[in-house]
Amino acid sequence: MFIQQAFKYQNDFWRYIIGVAIVLVFIIAGQLPLALAIFLEGGFEIAGMEQDEMLQLLDSNLNLFLILLSFAFGLAGVFLAAKVLHNQPIIALTTTRKKIDWGRFFFAFGLVALFSVVVTVGDYFANPDDYFFNFKPGPFFIMLFIAIIMIPLQTSFEEYFFRGYLMQGVGTLVGNKWVPLILTSVVFGGLHFFNPEVTKLGNIIMIYYIGTGFMLGIMTLMDEGLELALGFHAGNNLITAVLVTADWTAFQTNSLLKDISDPSMGWDVLIPVLIVYPVFLFIMSKKYGWSNWKDKLFGKVEKPEVLKPSE
Repeated sequence: MFIQQAFKYQNDFWRYIIGVAIVLVFIIAGQLPLALAIFLEGGFEIAGMEQDEMLQLLDSNLNLFLILLSFAFGLAGVFLAAKVLHNQPIIALTTTRKKIDWGRFFFAFGLVALFSVVVTVGDYFANPDDYFFNFKPGPFFIMLFIAIIMIPLQTSFEEYFFRGYLMQGVGTLVGNKWVPLILTSVVFGGLHFFNPEVTKLGNIIMIYYIGTGFMLGIMTLMDEGLELALGFHAGNNLITAVLVTADWTAFQTNSLLKDISDPSMGWDVLIPVLIVYPVFLFIMSKKYGWSNWKDKLFGKVEKPEVLKPSE
């Protein structure tokens, strides 16, 4: 089992507490270049600025790179903590399989990418007045290069930290799977509370963020590895950043389209959580033959009698 294999390594819970501290230090270190760039551009006047005003001081491509840089630092912190504190190789933090299944990664990536393209193009033709064609070759291709490299690092950090490191750590502590599933999903969604989308659309959007955390957690537990979650998360964020941006989104990019509508959100936020996500899970369950849902999502996590580290 994905969580259970953490027992093969040094899994004392105090190690996870220190590991989280290490990750936080790495994230803060990764934020320093962004803070320095903003200060050099705006000087002491930034003290009276809102966050979105400060970010507008920088070129959008530079801003995108520096924001994503902190996640790359965070990913390095997760890998360092796993290696130094737990003597756990990356493969054991990723999957129960003997090697990472990149076919799973690209299947999930392609599935959500296709869905995102179809939905965005459909909405563009259905509501053309809501969009501005934003394509500028030079800035766009620079943004594309940054996004292809940096966004997978951002999403990989979130998956390795929440669905990998924390799910295994909490699961081995409490001895079951449903507590780490709920905890990591709620914390993952909760950290998006400070995104500008929440200010624009209201707190109800948190249902979407927490629901996304649950879907990625279910993928991980049912498939006994992170590959599907890694691919899905990377595909979703990358395609969204490339296709469309708006003044009120977390990523301000030189995308193909700019949403100039004044959006609002009500209970329609439930559509992806209650309809779209179950369809994705159904497709994956059929492709990969998932079974025994009750045990994989709510079963016990017991320490095996014979422990032998993976090669």
